[in-house]
Amino acid sequence: MTTETDAGTGAAPVGAAGSLSPSRAGDFMTCPLLYRFRVIDRIPEKSSPAQVRGTLVHAVLERLYDLPAERRTVAAAVELLGPEWERLLAEGPELADLFDGDGGDADGARRGAWLEQAKEQVERYFTLEDPTRLEPAEREVFVETVLPSGLRLRGFIDRVDVAPAGQVRIVDYKTGTAPRADFEARALFQMKFYALVVWRLRGEVPALLQLMYLGNGEVLRYQPDEADLRATERKVEALWAAIRRAMDTGEWRPRRSRLCGWCDHQSRCPEWGGTPPPLPLVPVPRVSPADVESAAREQHDV
Repeated sequence: MTTETDAGTGAAPVGAAGSLSPSRAGDFMTCPLLYRFRVIDRIPEKSSPAQVRGTLVHAVLERLYDLPAERRTVAAAVELLGPEWERLLAEGPELADLFDGDGGDADGARRGAWLEQAKEQVERYFTLEDPTRLEPAEREVFVETVLPSGLRLRGFIDRVDVAPAGQVRIVDYKTGTAPRADFEARALFQMKFYALVVWRLRGEVPALLQLMYLGNGEVLRYQPDEADLRATERKVEALWAAIRRAMDTGEWRPRRSRLCGWCDHQSRCPEWGGTPPPLPLVPVPRVSPADVESAAREQHDV
């Protein structure tokens, strides 16, 4: 099984310069110190209700397409919420504590409100497209390619649609709300990253990138071209060069932003009066691509 780069020492698998996913690239762009905490120190983070709700809604929309087209109704999708939540609980029993507070009715009310929000987002999906008219080519598909430089790119795409004439559409579900205009480029970076991987794998530029925001029912569409993807490749290579410099120097600078309010690491961040732990002295065991992206999924919709 392919493993991630041993970022703690700068060592990389034979034949590869390193490995990067869109989630980890996004971490470094947000805050280099956050990247360090997640990739090198691998400090555990507690899942938030919003993150887990995103995982649940994604699972329901993936399972929806297991049904025959005529059965892909709002009612059928809502019925999937209960079984998928039970499956997530079985896989991660700690999620049972997600709504723990003072106990009693208050916890049950919080859980009920949380499930109601998930239900609303699943229902909103049906206002954006008709799943009875779609037959996705792939769902939750792992993609991976190695650039000419040796940098390995990898990630999970929510959905890939292929038209009868062969045009490819890459679709990503977001359970948050659509970003303001000045944040659209950042939102599209993940999609361009996926498009770059697909282009390098298949030799064809995807015809359409589509972000579906289930929090407020907006859809962001973008038609990339080869120039876009070459620019994305240059950006990814520049990001990796910056990451490697941080590995070599041990300098992982914090970057304060509005996202700090959702960060689990304020107590160890210098921007908030904290002190980072010493860097690991030995290589940190890397995890599989599936584990990396599963953890990344927790922030997928924040």
